[in-house]
Amino acid sequence: MCGIAGYSLSPRSAVDRTLAAQALLAGIADRGADAVGYAYRGRADTYPVVTKQRTPASLLLERIAVPAAATELLVHVRDYTKGHPSIPANNHPVRHGPVVGIHNGIILNDDELLAPHSCSRAEPRMTVDSEAIFALAAHSRNEPRALEALAGSMATAWLDQREPGTVFAARGVGRPLWLGRAREEVFFASNRTALEVVSEYTGVRLRAMEVRDGTFLALRAGRVAQTARFRPDRSYVEETALPAVRAPGESAHCLERLAAIAGTAA
Repeated sequence: MCGIAGYSLSPRSAVDRTLAAQALLAGIADRGADAVGYAYRGRADTYPVVTKQRTPASLLLERIAVPAAATELLVHVRDYTKGHPSIPANNHPVRHGPVVGIHNGIILNDDELLAPHSCSRAEPRMTVDSEAIFALAAHSRNEPRALEALAGSMATAWLDQREPGTVFAARGVGRPLWLGRAREEVFFASNRTALEVVSEYTGVRLRAMEVRDGTFLALRAGRVAQTARFRPDRSYVEETALPAVRAPGESAHCLERLAAIAGTAA
């Protein structure tokens, strides 16, 4: 069980980009402690800037720095299944060609899907299953129905260097995804709590909703620009129910530090 979060902001949004990223991370921090990372992209950028490290969220929180021009963000905390976190390329955000993405869940047929692509497993000893999602996105030009080839569970989001200004997100089965919408902002996260935290610290009132299984979203300039449906794999059944809390105390610690950061900034 991992945690994902992120945003798409209008260039007109007054939201503090770094504080919003920290708030989202604090909200998902207890969903994994094997690794943590984030990626952002601004109006003038094509390829996202990626930062990741093999620590719990609390050891990255105060190091997060997102420039004021950034309009797209991905955040991830990892509780790994396949792809040991000692290999940096296995940690999220994960790269496949022009796509950088994050994933919560497990993909069972990743090796089969990646086999035809020469750019797969670009780094030595890379084995993370999530790369298969981003390979499908890359080679289909972000076609929603391409995700139907995946076997397993999934909530995911990604950036494509060929599509500046856009954050893609999708929910298959077995993993949650929440969306929070405002006038100039769209936030997403694995849990509603993260949306509540970002609303508290940014002052933006969000209309929250849980994303349905089999939903693909394209987010642009703080709006949901496209919604499409695909048929997710419904054959996958978790052997044992996974608890949402995988790193007890991480969110509490991050929220304490976030309050101090916000107080200092004020």
